[in-house]
Amino acid sequence: MKKIVHVAAAVITRPDGSVLLGQRAPDTFYPGYWEFPGGKVEPGETPRDALIRELDEELGMRVDTAYPWITREHVYEHAHVSLHFFEVTAWRGEIHDRVHSALSWQQAGAMDVGPMLPANGPILKALRLPRVCGITHAGEIGIDAQLARLEAALAGGLRLVQIREPALPDADCERFARAVVERCHAAGALVVVNGDAALARRIGADGLHLPARSLMAADGRPDFEWVGASCHSRAELEQAAALEFDYALLGAVRPTQSHPERATLGWPAFGELIVRLPLPVFALGGLSAGDLETAKAAGAHGVAGIRGIWQA
Repeated sequence: MKKIVHVAAAVITRPDGSVLLGQRAPDTFYPGYWEFPGGKVEPGETPRDALIRELDEELGMRVDTAYPWITREHVYEHAHVSLHFFEVTAWRGEIHDRVHSALSWQQAGAMDVGPMLPANGPILKALRLPRVCGITHAGEIGIDAQLARLEAALAGGLRLVQIREPALPDADCERFARAVVERCHAAGALVVVNGDAALARRIGADGLHLPARSLMAADGRPDFEWVGASCHSRAELEQAAALEFDYALLGAVRPTQSHPERATLGWPAFGELIVRLPLPVFALGGLSAGDLETAKAAGAHGVAGIRGIWQA
């Protein structure tokens, strides 16, 4: 069995969403492949310490902001690596590469360099996942009101919507869901349907979102491009990861109007539950888009909400 080598990897991100990739030098394993900058965690270092040191040594960057993100393991012919990814959004100094053959700023959904290092490839799909998810509640506020709020949110940049309508009659739900897909796809937004795979396929949704009970009963990944799940425990999060889901929702972080009686996690417990998971996790429960930076500091990919996301 190979010894696990811990590596800190940086998803260095500009405001336009592009990320920095480096091409491996000719005298390294996988020469010519592209990767996220970073390097090995040395004895006595934390992954964050290693990240800051490596980016200074390799690129001349002084990191100001680095959010913990996801951790993925990969077994190469020469090593078993555990990659601790951080999203780096602020730094000082002009970037000067000292170890790669080339550097390139790339959009995760429109790459024009390759091939990617095998361990880094799955990260590109995760980076295509928007950071804010709006969950519909037309059964509560009315279909017309929800569609109006959806249109306003799409105009404001929302790009991920979950259709969750347990209170709507089937015919109304399908009519509403089709209207949501039409509006979202026109704006370039993704749509997932909560719990109903048949409905998701009929309306041309982009994916399926499973409630926790369905997640724990599943024995494989549903056949959709995007698959997520609602989680309330580490065991449920690990099940979503084992089934290679694309994301999870975890909550409730704060008290919610939907379930005011339920105990809340708070940010410290949220961060502990998601540590070293290989999939992006959205924070859920009493949150709005204004909580995004706080959520990312706790290790979340983004925030999701039933009410706060739709507020102007």
